[in-house]
Amino acid sequence: MPNSRPTSPHLGIYRWRVNMWQSTLHRLTGLFLCIGTVFVTWGLIAAASSGAAWGAFAGFSGSWIGQILWFLWVWSLLFHLCNGFQHLMRDVGMNYGPANRDRTHNPVYWSGGWAIIAISVVLTIAVWLLLILRVAGGAA
Repeated sequence: MPNSRPTSPHLGIYRWRVNMWQSTLHRLTGLFLCIGTVFVTWGLIAAASSGAAWGAFAGFSGSWIGQILWFLWVWSLLFHLCNGFQHLMRDVGMNYGPANRDRTHNPVYWSGGWAIIAISVVLTIAVWLLLILRVAGGAA
């Protein structure tokens, strides 16, 4: 028997906005932080075990896939941190007064959302530049 009831248009009526991206990224980075903790634990156990175990860990970390995973893990950590600070500010009601609820302009938290994403990327690049300088023997 065919279903004559209409289906919900929930996916077709919403446009992806920055707060939706932030919510999705927050969940994904939280998951990636959990997975990355396994690699951090591997490194700690390898450092405490033997030179061969540390060599295997260092070899993986130095490979191109290891470098990508570590870069993404650091970005996940910094994005999650920055987004958490923004949530704290939202929880205390910052920028939610009557003047900011006007429907004639974009909500103030949209620009803040893009700023959080940009700040997390800039911080990640800064951390990696400092690490590269430190490994290369520069002043860090």
